[in-house]
Amino acid sequence: MTRARVVLVAIIAVFSVSPSLRAHHSFAAEFDANQPVTLKGIVVEMDWVNPHTWIHLDVRNPDGTVTRWMIEGGTPNTLVRRGFTKKSLEAGTEITIHGYRAKNGTNRANGADMLLPDGKRLFLGSSGTGAPIDGRDASEK
Repeated sequence: MTRARVVLVAIIAVFSVSPSLRAHHSFAAEFDANQPVTLKGIVVEMDWVNPHTWIHLDVRNPDGTVTRWMIEGGTPNTLVRRGFTKKSLEAGTEITIHGYRAKNGTNRANGADMLLPDGKRLFLGSSGTGAPIDGRDASEK
């Protein structure tokens, strides 16, 4: 194979990587550690997709209107290892999320942890991706 052909094959391989892999990013690429948020709302749905899970949350504003937020969590496998299952968070459940807002100001946040109605806390974040070390993840050093 000629060198030009090898380069062309390599370029094609890079651009044919699955969209979920291309979409993966570090915390600092999208979220702002200086913009912590606490959101209390009703779960609309949860997407169990790679590379991150997403919780869609309706948050009631002081004026009575509702804003839909998207909360990024760790990978599905990471949450399952922490004891979380698809049945752990049903639509209609009221939860509180502590996290960090998207840099672009949209209604998206990286979830650090979630408080369930029974008082149980679940660490949602992805350690080691540039997220702030705030003591929420027991594995942080």
